[in-house]
Amino acid sequence: METLILELDGMSCGGCVASVQKILSSQAGVQSATVSLSPQQAEIQFDPAQTGRPQLVKAIEEAGYDVR
Repeated sequence: METLILELDGMSCGGCVASVQKILSSQAGVQSATVSLSPQQAEIQFDPAQTGRPQLVKAIEEAGYDVR
């Protein structure tokens, strides 16, 4: 397992946090995802054989949020 911390933009409420957490948790290879509003970031534990930073960033951006 690897751990990745992503700095996010565009979240303004608990609903946004829940949405990003749900998106990340549904990705293949993601074991856990913890998303916070302040600071806006996501800590993701994942299997690098199944996914990676580009796929996780793409999933977040497709949902309408930005990754710094």
